[in-house]
Amino acid sequence: MKIVHSKSAPEEPKTSQTPLLDTVNEPADMRGFNDDQLKQLADELRLATIDAVSKTGGHLGAGLGVVELTTAIHAIFNTPDDKLIFDVGHQCYPHKILTGRRDRIETLRKGDGLSGFTKRAESEYDPFGAAHSSTSISAGLGMAVARDLQPDSKTKHIISVIGDGAMSAGMAYEALNNAGALKSKLIVILNDNNMSIAPPVGAMSGYLTGLVSSKPYFTARDMAKKITKLLPEPLQKAAARAEETARVTLGGGTMFEEMGFYYVGPVDGHDMHALLGILRNVRDNIDGPILIHAITKKGKGYAPAENAPDKMHGVAKFDVVTGNQFKSKSLRPSYTKVFAQELIEQAHKDDKIVGITAAMPGGTGMDLFGKEFANRMFDVGIAEQHAVTFAAGLATEGLKPFCAIYSTFLQRGYDQVVHDVAIQNIPVRFAIDRAGLVGADGCTHAGSFDIAYLGCLPNFVLMAASDELELKHMVATAAAYDDGPIAFRYPRGEGTGIDMDTPAKILEIGKGRIVHSTSNYFTPLEGGRPPACGHDGQSDTNSVALISYGTRLSECKLATEMLEAEGLTVTIMDARFAKPLDKALIKSLAQTHDTLITIEEGSIGGFGSYVLDFLNEENLIGTACRVHTMTLPDIFQDQHAPDKQYEAAQLVAKDIVKKVL
Repeated sequence: MKIVHSKSAPEEPKTSQTPLLDTVNEPADMRGFNDDQLKQLADELRLATIDAVSKTGGHLGAGLGVVELTTAIHAIFNTPDDKLIFDVGHQCYPHKILTGRRDRIETLRKGDGLSGFTKRAESEYDPFGAAHSSTSISAGLGMAVARDLQPDSKTKHIISVIGDGAMSAGMAYEALNNAGALKSKLIVILNDNNMSIAPPVGAMSGYLTGLVSSKPYFTARDMAKKITKLLPEPLQKAAARAEETARVTLGGGTMFEEMGFYYVGPVDGHDMHALLGILRNVRDNIDGPILIHAITKKGKGYAPAENAPDKMHGVAKFDVVTGNQFKSKSLRPSYTKVFAQELIEQAHKDDKIVGITAAMPGGTGMDLFGKEFANRMFDVGIAEQHAVTFAAGLATEGLKPFCAIYSTFLQRGYDQVVHDVAIQNIPVRFAIDRAGLVGADGCTHAGSFDIAYLGCLPNFVLMAASDELELKHMVATAAAYDDGPIAFRYPRGEGTGIDMDTPAKILEIGKGRIVHSTSNYFTPLEGGRPPACGHDGQSDTNSVALISYGTRLSECKLATEMLEAEGLTVTIMDARFAKPLDKALIKSLAQTHDTLITIEEGSIGGFGSYVLDFLNEENLIGTACRVHTMTLPDIFQDQHAPDKQYEAAQLVAKDIVKKVL
């Protein structure tokens, strides 16, 4: 029988939701649009941003809050010759869509894809890479001064967009102070989406901020200044104060005026027509530093993000209609949660324990601690330098501060760690989250260097948890340790699934443990140390000792299965401590094994280097056994899934086996 297929009617072509945006491949394509078209373009850009992040995950709320600002800046200024610098970079997704990267936006934060932050190597429209906060004004001022010193420069305008949270860091004020003194032409836009530092924005304030940014106002102000110069000096000062008071009363900003900036604001950061007018005025009239105070709403235009700005700040893939995120569920607790829960447990026993975080209460688990002990948890804002010294001050008066800061962010407070903590041997406890590689956030957020930069400091004790139960022990150990500063590191993500019913115990400082051995000289002792070795100075034939510092311990166990299948005898040591080293145990391993390999989730110059130095001093390298170190590679690794990053770093089981064989 012949089957006849009926022809269906041709489908109607789908109408694009972003017809204007579809015509924009770079900012130059939008500069012929009128103001109404630019407003439409911003609306379409918001839709495109929501659609892209729903498929990739990433930072959503911050980008939605600056859609109008981003559109207006690229429309009014001549980027990339004019320089647009975003602070932190969380809000840069709309910027990437407008600057020739829309066709790649769905590779955001993926391997070989677009970075989640601005990145110089990615586009000429990213003049400065930013993933840590509060850098945009300093970088912008540097570019402005470079422009002033080079008469042939194509750059006319520098625009630094900084969020209100980033303004809590001292670096921003250092830059403002310097810029005000230098008087270079620099535009700073304060994206105020959270802090209550301004009166409500309405029609009247919008009118007034447009007025004070206009050319007639600038002209009148300059004319008034010339006239008042003819007056006696006391009257000159009185007139200047009166003008400033009147203008600041219209919109606020006394502090910025005192620092040498001309203040415009507050302005509604979502009123496209107002923004365009003010930016044109500023572009055409200013000849010095100016600060535009824009009030925005995080997650603007997307109800789920507006209603839950914290949960929709950094998101997994999500359903656009409902806002529900597609997060995989796990029965394993995260290391961050294990830390928080054990800290709470210790704090119930010891009322001297206090918690500190630098604008990352949710990321560090300190929000859980704060719910339990509201008056003993301090979020100091994006101010790691202050957090460290604040903790030192608390400790001098007998409290036990736990300073919970990501490894990458603790770098920002390094001088304070050295000068205010280590030199004075003050017992501050550092909980170092996000140790090792962190996946989609890439190299700017990787915890690669803390072993090296803390290990070189006298007085410090350094620990690394190999699993979540070890992390419990290390929190308890830090709470009990009062002889100086102590730090413990742990990774992002979920634990190994180990039984957590075992109560936390206080570890002996500087003592590791043997977790596996087929050596003639070592037998596994759960949580303990091997018996006296009793060896005769000769190592086992074909024997290897793996010394793990941190959560690569699980890969060492997998590698051991492969090595033992090849007929080798293997001992695994969980070092626990990088400082002080368990020298006796390491020496015994070196004397009784052909090969000794250290494995760590940190840069060269860390744990492996300390072991090498010790064994060299003991004259054991080469004479007793071969020693090799396995560290993160000497590069900045781009974003990818964490397991792919560790494969690329050659720190997985097969690489350990390859190193041995």
